[in-house]
Amino acid sequence: MLNTRLIIGTALCATALAGCGGSSSNSASPAPFSFVEATVASVHEAIASGEKTCEDIIQGYLDRIEAYDFDISGPELRSVVRTNPDALNQAIEKDLNFAVTGIDSPLYCIPVLPKDNINTAEMPTSGGITAFEFNQPTEDAYVIERLRDAGAIIIGKANQDELAFGFRGESSIRGLTKNAYDHSRGAGGSSSGSGTSIGASLAIFALGSDTGGSIRVPSSVAGLVGIRPSMRLVSQDGVMPLSSWQDTAGPMCRTVQDCALAMDALVGFDTSPYANQRSAFAIDAPLISSAGEYQSVTRIPASYTAFLEPDGLKGARIGVVRALFGNGNGQNAIVQTVLDDAIAKMRAAGAVVEDVVVPDLSTILSRYSSLSNQEFARDMEIYLQSWTSDMDGHLRTYQAMQDSGGYLDRNANTIASRNNIGEDLSQNESYIRNTVERPGFVRPRLMAALDNIDATGRPAGPAYDVLLYPTLQGLAGSLGGSPSAGSANRMSPFSGFPALSMPAGMAGEEYDIDPALPVGMELLAREFDEATLIRIAYAFQETVKPRATPVHYPDLVADAGGELP
Repeated sequence: MLNTRLIIGTALCATALAGCGGSSSNSASPAPFSFVEATVASVHEAIASGEKTCEDIIQGYLDRIEAYDFDISGPELRSVVRTNPDALNQAIEKDLNFAVTGIDSPLYCIPVLPKDNINTAEMPTSGGITAFEFNQPTEDAYVIERLRDAGAIIIGKANQDELAFGFRGESSIRGLTKNAYDHSRGAGGSSSGSGTSIGASLAIFALGSDTGGSIRVPSSVAGLVGIRPSMRLVSQDGVMPLSSWQDTAGPMCRTVQDCALAMDALVGFDTSPYANQRSAFAIDAPLISSAGEYQSVTRIPASYTAFLEPDGLKGARIGVVRALFGNGNGQNAIVQTVLDDAIAKMRAAGAVVEDVVVPDLSTILSRYSSLSNQEFARDMEIYLQSWTSDMDGHLRTYQAMQDSGGYLDRNANTIASRNNIGEDLSQNESYIRNTVERPGFVRPRLMAALDNIDATGRPAGPAYDVLLYPTLQGLAGSLGGSPSAGSANRMSPFSGFPALSMPAGMAGEEYDIDPALPVGMELLAREFDEATLIRIAYAFQETVKPRATPVHYPDLVADAGGELP
């Protein structure tokens, strides 16, 4: 473990694939491996060449967590709740077998930080509240199993806004997570630790969960690519719920290519009754019964990496939803300017970018609401009773959680007001409106915009591949506050369609902002068309290079004695 005295060196780009340039190097030999902005590809290159072992990789990221997240003499980002005590042993085991196996899986030795509401067999899952601090599920969440099968090593758990309630990014377990670019600003939420930890290069990628923006908001303020998958695509088994009708886990990465690899691992049919993989986007639809049915419903490709096309903007059709851009006042003017510049660069790269109207958008955003008020208590109690072991002594009922007081005072009223255990939700007017009526209203109208259908029901031109709008209407908020989110984050959960947030560019000195902050844009595609999101996002990433590396977290280097200080 690192001493609190740090000696840090200049951050180096490992390779073009490490996310520092994106173009091929002309050097005869690769640059030394850097933990800063490293990617799956650069980790594998370092291991394959013999420059690093798997143990070196995992130890290096554990050292970075200690230095930048835990050490009170450093930035103390508070983005990581705990580290995995078995992570190094898992790395050593891979090294012992390396001569025989080589790099035998797509995420071999890749360190991942899941949000602390995703079950891990060797670490507690707290959801951010002290009432659950020692909750130890007996099995991994399905998505964690999938990551391990792909070769990843879970090196810890990421902080979050407790119980995934909001965008402040604060938990009673670890406190407020700081912004990776500016420590006086907030990290968004609820997957705040997932965002900051990856923004600061404390792992290769993270998992978040998203009910109404909780992957996309922190990805936006951390300059990341964050994917909210289509509903039903990714199993919810072992993911602490906020609203099962809207929840989904998804990846948060520094590069599109790493998110494509993560998606390959995360998708798949799960036999668990908690998977919530239904045969249709309907509250009463039966669970999918087989891998064959899952494939016929979701149409997932053999690999999302097949869509990493550098010229993927050429001929792409992008519909811009101006009604979601904001009023142009204050920071929103900066957001609009950065997005307009991104749009101009898309056009220059060969994309057709046109303004579109989503029919009845104001009704979509005003009539419908999140289901967390109705579903949270019921879903939480089901989750708490989903593992039966008494060894951890965890609370089993919602009322016991509420009575414990083991959460932030500011959340007491929310927890109490959502305690509707015993209510028949089929008789709840708001629940019916948002489960039965909402899909039939929202989905056809988003499809009309994507299909470029005019008010008369006739095609107004060729269909669009994606819709585009700002992820947030402002920049990262002050530490302890929430960013100006707007209402665009509702489009994906209200429809079940997938959305991807990524950097559109940076807002810096030209706007009197120092240090510069990322501005995020969101792309929304048709159901189960994550491939198109990846194709367009990757082409934009490679063409524009919109992500800037935060300056506060260079590589740690050895002191004169040859040991990390």
